Amino acid sequence: MSIEIQRLFEEEYRSLRPRAPMPLLEIRFRRFTSLNTTIRLRQGRMHVHLSDLLEGAPEGVLRAIAHILLAKLYRKPLDAAHTARYRRFTSSESVVRQTEMIRQSRGRKKMWGARGQHYDLEEVFESLNARFFHGLLGRPLLTWSGHMAKRSLGHYDPAHNTIVVSRVFDRKNTPRFAIEYLLYHEMLHLKHPVKVRRGRRCVHPREFQAEERLFPELERAQQYLKML
Repeated sequence: MSIEIQRLFEEEYRSLRPRAPMPLLEIRFRRFTSLNTTIRLRQGRMHVHLSDLLEGAPEGVLRAIAHILLAKLYRKPLDAAHTARYRRFTSSESVVRQTEMIRQSRGRKKMWGARGQHYDLEEVFESLNARFFHGLLGRPLLTWSGHMAKRSLGHYDPAHNTIVVSRVFDRKNTPRFAIEYLLYHEMLHLKHPVKVRRGRRCVHPREFQAEERLFPELERAQQYLKML
């Protein structure tokens, strides 16, 4: 732990808790697969783990991280300037590119296969590709999730070029339009990568939303997903 990062955490702790005793600080940079940061308080000792991607970050960014972690730990209001500074840093093109490269090299993506008991994601993908993308969209890796996830129904992981669909849809009574819409939504993420505008990540730009509305059974599919 550098003296500099120790000082930043101590100063931010004192600004949030001016009269409380200073806990023992243990701050370490770890080889995470993303910009993960964690903080825990155990028996009077504060354990902070920061991604090693943050080792060369500017002092203002490290101070913002210290503030955010400590404020969340002690349930204090977050300072808007600190959160905006951290958001600009993590959304910058260079940091996003570096994070994805680290995820590719360090991370492991569990693949459970595209062929389920009732639906084959590759077959659904090719059907949608022909109907909506003139067959021009390159097929990423496709896989069902390892468990019946109901919170994360599907997602596109650009670092591993993978679309994951929750296995909760691989049922005999699941209407095909629901799986088609879910996969179509993730295919649009493949076509329209996340952009950064004014320091904010734009996940669903106007072009994305316009194409999503072209799905013929959009309302029925969205209502079905809400039921889950």
